[in-house]
Amino acid sequence: MLALWSLLLPLAGLAGLVHAKSSSGDSVLVVLEPGLPKEDFSVFFSNLKEQGYDLTFRAPKEVTPKVIEDDIPAFAHVILFAPESKAYAADITPQSLVTLLSEKTNLLVAVGPKTTPLTSLASEFSLILPTPNTPLISHFPKRDTPATVIPIEVASNSLLTAGTPPVWFSGVSYALGNNPLLVPILAAPAESFASDSTEDSGADALVDASEKGGEGLWAGSATSVVTGFQTKDGSRVTWVGSVTLFSDEFAHKALPNGKASGNEQFAKDVAAWTFQEKSVLRIESVSHHHVNGTSTPDFYTTNDEIVYSVKVSKYDPKTSSWKPCTCRSDIQLEFTMLDPHVRTTLVADPSDPGSYTASFRAPDRHGVFKFVIDYKRKGWSSLQSSTTVPVVPPRHDGYPRFLSAAWPYYAGAISTSVGFVVFSALFLAGDVRDVKKGKGLKHE
Repeated sequence: MLALWSLLLPLAGLAGLVHAKSSSGDSVLVVLEPGLPKEDFSVFFSNLKEQGYDLTFRAPKEVTPKVIEDDIPAFAHVILFAPESKAYAADITPQSLVTLLSEKTNLLVAVGPKTTPLTSLASEFSLILPTPNTPLISHFPKRDTPATVIPIEVASNSLLTAGTPPVWFSGVSYALGNNPLLVPILAAPAESFASDSTEDSGADALVDASEKGGEGLWAGSATSVVTGFQTKDGSRVTWVGSVTLFSDEFAHKALPNGKASGNEQFAKDVAAWTFQEKSVLRIESVSHHHVNGTSTPDFYTTNDEIVYSVKVSKYDPKTSSWKPCTCRSDIQLEFTMLDPHVRTTLVADPSDPGSYTASFRAPDRHGVFKFVIDYKRKGWSSLQSSTTVPVVPPRHDGYPRFLSAAWPYYAGAISTSVGFVVFSALFLAGDVRDVKKGKGLKHE
């Protein structure tokens, strides 16, 4: 019996280790171009399998397994490594990919210098690609690789592991539109530019275009090579300008200084954010009550003191569970009726991890109000909550009996009343006295 337990315990531990870390599922469809052997990306795919993801492979033109059937996604995540494919099966179209995002399926898309349906779809996500066949080029730093194979420094980013070494890149860059849903991850080097030639013969044209501010110039760190996009529904898509960034060749290729590249770690971080392992928040519960109460009332009265609380959780990929979030300090609450009447910051409650509270006075205006949380930050999943509550005027017996500001009016009314009574008494008394005197004289 003990021997049996000694065998089962390691198996149970192994089962816990292979549990996927994603908050949205562990099934992954990899659409791999026929010209790209699966073995060339063994490091990237092995890391995904070690994290518990279930990978399924198919070619762009294959019809099974289907990505979506009867408007229901068959996979939680889709990886599109087909930068040169111009023809896809009927279930992989720009429209179907948008449908997948609306159904909260995450996408990892690699594009290339050639025009394909994927590059056409990129423009719908505010990505502005250069003209076809114009890869990113840089002659710096000095190295023994072609000008199209560039080591890119990884800037500090909350989505990436701190201290990640530079990564090798060979592909296309793109400019970013003004869409607030874009999440820049890796920018192109400042000295890089997009060109159809690796020679310096077109340098004068580049200088002229930069001086004129030409729209056709893709150069410098203003362009990007890896960019995320988070939809309003919470799904994520990451656009990568090179499929070779995930390759074994670049993962094992040494940098010009002789150190190991950061491609493997960078690819893991990109996949972790795309598959919703990182920076995932959700609201567990909300509550509101009077300052000295605990129960939620059906309505509030104008000028009531109100306490609002919300509990926020953050997904922990290490334990595959939701834990109280204590890392946010800029969550705001709005008390609105068409327009916000109150806007205040929710403060973390040290006695209750994950709980954020705010106290405020209801406005001196009755109507139907809403407690609204609309938290949106780049790279983080959004938090949205709306609770409707009426605010009514006080009852007839709810007003104060006397107002200190009205004492002059009270004094005027009282003095007028007293004066009237005194005058009436004097007038009546004087009239009676005159009648009595008249009667006495006539009698005599």
